[in-house]
Amino acid sequence: MSCPDCGSDRVALRVPVDLRDHAGSETVAVCRGCLRVQPADADTADPGTPADVDEAIPDGEGGVAFLLACGKLGSLALNRSAIVELFEYAEDAGVDVYLTLDRLAETVQKPHFDVSRRLEQVDEFL
Repeated sequence: MSCPDCGSDRVALRVPVDLRDHAGSETVAVCRGCLRVQPADADTADPGTPADVDEAIPDGEGGVAFLLACGKLGSLALNRSAIVELFEYAEDAGVDVYLTLDRLAETVQKPHFDVSRRLEQVDEFL
């Protein structure tokens, strides 16, 4: 399954029940190249883990919350409250949001947002 935006591979992830309002689906597809997140078919045979998207991302619910927030970082104005809620959820689950964003700046090929710039902006409202 490839990303319609950049052509990179996508990883299907199961979304925890607590986060499904932010995902719009039980399963999402996360692009390994641009970190866009889109609802996916719930019948996905073998869902992956957040670390399958990038090794800098911790596995578990916190990693899923982190990736859902990354999918919304293209527009802080429209998604600010969701981003804050998702990053707080990720932090509560043990994810170091700042460190993970910093690592993604070095490892993700072509993110749909400016990672360094968003890191500074996220720091302002978290």
